[in-house]
Amino acid sequence: MAIDETGAAGFLRGLFDRAVEVADPMRMMPAHLPPKPPGRVPGRVLVIGAGKASARMAEAVESVWGPCEGLVITRYGYARPCKGIEIVEAAHPVPDAAGAAATARMLDLLSGLGEEDFVLALISGGASALLVSPVTGVTLEEKRAVNAALLASGAPIDRMNTVRKHLSRVKGGQLAAAAHPARMLALMISDVPGDDPAFIGSGPTVGDPSTLADARAVLDRWSIPVPASVTAALAQGSGVVPPGDPRLTRVENRVIAAPAQSLEAAATLARAAGIDVRLLGDALEGEAREVAAAQAAQAQAIRAALRPTDPPVLLLSGGELTVTRRGDGIGGPNAEFCLALALALNGTPGIHALACDTDGVDGAAEVAGAVIAPDTLPRATSAGIDAAQSLARNDAHSFFAALKDQVITGPTLTNVNDFRAILILPPSG
Repeated sequence: MAIDETGAAGFLRGLFDRAVEVADPMRMMPAHLPPKPPGRVPGRVLVIGAGKASARMAEAVESVWGPCEGLVITRYGYARPCKGIEIVEAAHPVPDAAGAAATARMLDLLSGLGEEDFVLALISGGASALLVSPVTGVTLEEKRAVNAALLASGAPIDRMNTVRKHLSRVKGGQLAAAAHPARMLALMISDVPGDDPAFIGSGPTVGDPSTLADARAVLDRWSIPVPASVTAALAQGSGVVPPGDPRLTRVENRVIAAPAQSLEAAATLARAAGIDVRLLGDALEGEAREVAAAQAAQAQAIRAALRPTDPPVLLLSGGELTVTRRGDGIGGPNAEFCLALALALNGTPGIHALACDTDGVDGAAEVAGAVIAPDTLPRATSAGIDAAQSLARNDAHSFFAALKDQVITGPTLTNVNDFRAILILPPSG
């Protein structure tokens, strides 16, 4: 299959679609489900969960187990039909009252469980915002303000989650502790670099060794303003459950889908098309514009060395990039990566790229990401759009919307982090 300039964007979109497809819970979850416990009296079987993929995960559970008792919290627009499990929609990435009310009900469901009871927890990216129960003395509005400040700070996701855990009554193993002494199996879809269960959705079922001092250090390091009540809470104590706590001894945490699997699926598809695939890693972190500049230089060096008879080269990477908000535009890490990449490439021939979030939402916009081509900047100039100014304002989504180069998928019902692909075509000869 020959890939040329006209077919590059469609080819890259096909790779992204494949990466999303293999992470669909309906496709891969049945192999990870144990036989359904009998649930005989006095034992109960409860299904709980939170995250952007959690409703689809619940749907997959009932496709195997049949109707179940339970409650799952997902993002607005991400609900799926279930026969027994109740699906509640709430706000993401900044939590709202619906999420707080549903979390309170989930804690009520877990209270009073015994050793004969079984809990299946379905956790995916997004659970940090959807499972919301602030510590005593901190209001939901104050928690929302801290969350918004964290998102705008440029801090890595694991550092953000350290703060979130110590301001919560459910994160950092506390959800699992609430179900003790019931047996719990937590199935997780990873959206974090390294796939550490303690960082997926802020680890509601996983013990965490971080301290209040660690949370305060994050706020200091990234100069994150917080209300006085938060400062007080981070000085008084935390309910975060340390690893090895007896309340976690009957909990099994299992990651069932991760970015590496999706990248490899895309790589396999590309290799079948005769492309030289180079995997740059599934756990890249850093400022979107800085990673874009580094990958642009790498792509330009490869392009300069290609001969007309060489196969195309594909650079694939995953992970979770960040954006330090400097302007008032509408953007997200993937769109900002694409815009910075286009500027760094400056029309270098033969290089096309796509960057998208596998959950279909880049930042707070209902857009997965964007594509670029050698003519991206000239087309922007012709349309009267200043690419450098758009980047300075963090306005990448507006930039690509004007060029009709956004990738819009709607809810993908899964979430295995960012997907970036740079296609480098050889010179025509």
